[in-house]
Formats: sequence, C-alpha cells, structure tokens
Amino acid sequence: MTGPAERVVAGLRSRGHRIASAESLTGGLVCSALVDVPGASDVVVGAVVAYDPSVKTGLLGVDRALVERHGTVHEQTARAMAEAALRRVDGATIAVSTTGVAGPDPSEGHPAGTVHVAVADADGTVAQRLHLTGDRRSIREQTVRAALSLVVARLGEESRG
Repeated sequence: MTGPAERVVAGLRSRGHRIASAESLTGGLVCSALVDVPGASDVVVGAVVAYDPSVKTGLLGVDRALVERHGTVHEQTARAMAEAALRRVDGATIAVSTTGVAGPDPSEGHPAGTVHVAVADADGTVAQRLHLTGDRRSIREQTVRAALSLVVARLGEESRG
C-alpha cells in the first residue's frame, strides 16, 4: 500500500516539482516522512523548523504584524509560512507548512489538536484547519498525514487544471 509520502514524492517527480517545508508543531516530521521514501533526493529541497515565533518572523520572514494580530496558531500564519518557504528555499516550486497545538496544554487560547496546514505554489496557497484528537505524538502524526494529503490534493488539482 502506498502512503501519502510515497504519493507526494511520485507526484512531485512526475510533475517536475521540488518541495520545501516550514514546520512548527511537526518539528521536521513532514520532511522526515518524505526523505524516508527512496528517490526523495530528486524532489525534496529542504525544511525550516520554525518552532519559535522568532524563527517564523526572522528566518522565514513571516510578517511580524500578522503573527502579532493572529498568533502562530492561525490559518493566515500557516499560509504565510508556506509562502515564505516557497520564496526562501532556493529551488522549491511547492511548499508545505504546519502550525498548531500538539498539546497536552492549550496555546494562545487554542486547545490541543487545533492545527493548520497549508500548501503554496505558483498558482496560490491553500490551507486547511484541523481539529485533531489524541496525545501529543498522535496529533503530530495526524498533522503529517494531513499536510502530505493536502500536497497530494494540490498536485491532483494541478493535473486537472
């Protein structure tokens, strides 16, 4: 059975794309899932683990005012992170981001399991809000699957486009 990481790598390869990730609550797990797939070196450019807000605004270049206005657990922040990774990681033609609350405690007034994932490419940015349940590890794993599934969906839209 082919999992989402395998589908992403195959889809990227068949379309000539290369991917970058900007990850907060997943801490690099999205990129790790991708590089577990043989042949990933053809399509994975790199990742930025932007766990602290200062990395989101500093290294990635997410607008500080956006983070101050909405916080880090927000769709607009996820969108901005994906768009920033697309701009900042040379060679990337598509980027995925994750941000949210893995738990066990709430953050920024959001309960554990509040997650946002986004994918950006030349055609724009799509985002998804998730309400996940489970322990910290489970929430992070579910986020990886959701982020990769969103990439697969975006690649599918491109082939229909």
